[in-house]
Amino acid sequence: MNSSSSSDGKSGKATASAQQLTRSQRLEQLPLTRAHGKLLGGSGIGWALDAMDVGLISFVMAALVAQWGLSPGQASWLGSIGFVGMAIGATLGGLLADKFGRRQVFAATLLLYGLATGASALAGSLAVLIILRFIVGLGLGAELPVASTYVAEFAPRSIRGRMVVILEAFWAVGWILAAVIGTFVVASGDNGWRWALALGCIPAIYGLVIRMALPESVRYLESRGKTREAEKVVQEFEDSPRLKWQAKRLPKRTDDVQENAGVRGGKSIWSPSLRSRTRNLWIIWFCINLSYYGAFIWIPSLLHEQGFSLVKSFGFTLIITLAQLPGYAVAAWLIERWGRRATLATFLAGSAAAAGLYGFSSTEATIIIAGCLLSFFNLGAWGALYAIGPELYPTALRGTGTGAAAGFGRLASILAPLLVPVVLNLGGQGLLFALFGLSFAIAAVAAFQLPEQKGKQLR
Repeated sequence: MNSSSSSDGKSGKATASAQQLTRSQRLEQLPLTRAHGKLLGGSGIGWALDAMDVGLISFVMAALVAQWGLSPGQASWLGSIGFVGMAIGATLGGLLADKFGRRQVFAATLLLYGLATGASALAGSLAVLIILRFIVGLGLGAELPVASTYVAEFAPRSIRGRMVVILEAFWAVGWILAAVIGTFVVASGDNGWRWALALGCIPAIYGLVIRMALPESVRYLESRGKTREAEKVVQEFEDSPRLKWQAKRLPKRTDDVQENAGVRGGKSIWSPSLRSRTRNLWIIWFCINLSYYGAFIWIPSLLHEQGFSLVKSFGFTLIITLAQLPGYAVAAWLIERWGRRATLATFLAGSAAAAGLYGFSSTEATIIIAGCLLSFFNLGAWGALYAIGPELYPTALRGTGTGAAAGFGRLASILAPLLVPVVLNLGGQGLLFALFGLSFAIAAVAAFQLPEQKGKQLR
């Protein structure tokens, strides 16, 4: 009798304790489950398809320079126009995600850029291709910050950074696919680039599937008063089997109550409590976009201009691209050990050094080694950047904050392909990659100005 009463008492206390947790806290304290795996895989495939599209344009540019006789200026506009769309799409995508939901916008953007990419395969002129690439950019730019926000809001606190880095690692999968398609499809004949772009219809089909298969963000549902739907989603994750054993106890965290209180009260990403992190995040996004897209969009064309055949240039790019995978793997491991800030700054500094080395590479061996180092550090930095962004803002501003930073960064991605021919004429490849190295270094300094969010609860 007493034993039963005691047992009931303990059960009642446990229930009461559970009831004191918010739905967001219940999600953050979960181990890694099958539902998390489904969410990460579903979002990651969309991310990979995005990367495939971005990667393909670098190979298409090189092919059209050879086939259509495009000038460097024309090729630059073909590379840049997609980023004009991405800048607009990133800003609008974040706002729409806060208004209509993460999943809805994620699916819609996949559909938009998938259809536009498929249509690009039918383009008969540079003007038509440029217009379609702009539409592609709208969808692509909106998707990326929305997807990282979406995953971050579901991830267990103890591995949130790692999950977002793994999400970003799907970018490497997409780039590898692009490099394979570029090497074996684009280079196969005069219409190879058309067949490559036709494969872009795949995201359109996937966009329809993902909307039905994945849940809406719990934090978004609660912000809209849809508590019944939010509770259902949380229970689905709680009932989902574990993917692997994890301790229930979370690692020690260093929540600053005063700081978090100030962040919660911010009504704008430029409010006093958020102003510094927004400014530094924008600097990092601008600098990393300038260097990444300036380098990787042009590498196949630069190699071709150095005297390598189109097929060999594409082969070198494929090898360099493979180095992205270990870069993401190391970043995913370090981000929960070193923290977000130290990991991001280290990989940015490594990118700066690798860019300088690549600028003075001329032999096949040095080109591949320097290119692989640049790929390793740069894409690891991207993973850390996407992990830290959503953690800097409260729920009501999370999509807006990450989207605005990405949108500002896309201004640099617009500028980068146009800047490359000008800098090459002024000082050659050495000056160009010295500029990229300086940009990475500035980003590394800004990374140290961001607050460390490792182990902290999302607000």
